[in-house]
Amino acid sequence: MSFNGTDDPVAAVRAFNRFYTRKLGVLDQHLGKTPFSLSEARVLYELAHRDDLAAKEIGNELGLDPGYLSRIVQSFDEKGLITRRPLPADRRQYQLSLTAKGRQTFAKLNLSSQNEVAAMLAQLSAADATRLTQAMATIEAVLEQRPSQPAAFLLRSHRVGDMGWVISRQAAAYAADYNWDISYEALVAEICAQFIKNYDAAREHCWIAELDGEPVGSIFLVKATDEIAKLRLLQVEKKARGLGVGRALVEQCIRGARERGYSRMTLWTQSILVAARGIYQSAGFKLVKEERHHSFGADLVGETWELDL
Repeated sequence: MSFNGTDDPVAAVRAFNRFYTRKLGVLDQHLGKTPFSLSEARVLYELAHRDDLAAKEIGNELGLDPGYLSRIVQSFDEKGLITRRPLPADRRQYQLSLTAKGRQTFAKLNLSSQNEVAAMLAQLSAADATRLTQAMATIEAVLEQRPSQPAAFLLRSHRVGDMGWVISRQAAAYAADYNWDISYEALVAEICAQFIKNYDAAREHCWIAELDGEPVGSIFLVKATDEIAKLRLLQVEKKARGLGVGRALVEQCIRGARERGYSRMTLWTQSILVAARGIYQSAGFKLVKEERHHSFGADLVGETWELDL
């Protein structure tokens, strides 16, 4: 094992770390042209992907000094990026959540970081880019300790009562996470009503994810045309996030579209839905259209994604 001309493993790791941080331009602890330090960006990332985290929990996982983390939290609070509520079990500790402004801020930060990495990779050949990502995957697999047996979930077909659950949970989740108003609930109710009223079992389907016998997620496959299927209403409950439920639902929906003879899939989402966008992109969807609009009581950027089957 060697890096930078040394066979000492400790020296090699330290040398690689210096090289890597210098290469990504984060030695000054700032990301690109954003106003956030690396630590602040990491806190934003955790809050964007995991809901209702305790400040102490974030500090422990990221290895941040309590005083430094407290200053980050105070700064985010003053900027309107987060809400914080005292934990019932310990009033000295706070539970943190991103506000709608916070999620929009993270979406911009995430896009900026994605563009910078894409620009770096664009300088490499396809073979070198593959070698690089494979090496990174090896590092992650060796150093990351993963749970030996994640919680099991299952996907089933929709049944009586599921549409009411979908409408209720979609409306409540987006109101809590993004401050969307009741007009979003009306849209979801309309989609569900039309799905049931015009249901074509040979061309359409709804899958419900269950964990310990309770619904924790949903996705719809809906006919747009004879050739084009539409993916709609992907949603995963907070307690099931991080288990791969969203990815499994999307993969099942894609398989279902192929089995039903569609040649293309399309979906409409919003730029602030970072986790969902990541799943769509990993599944092979391509962003084909962006459009600013005001809906559900918020200024949004709507996105159309497509996948050739």
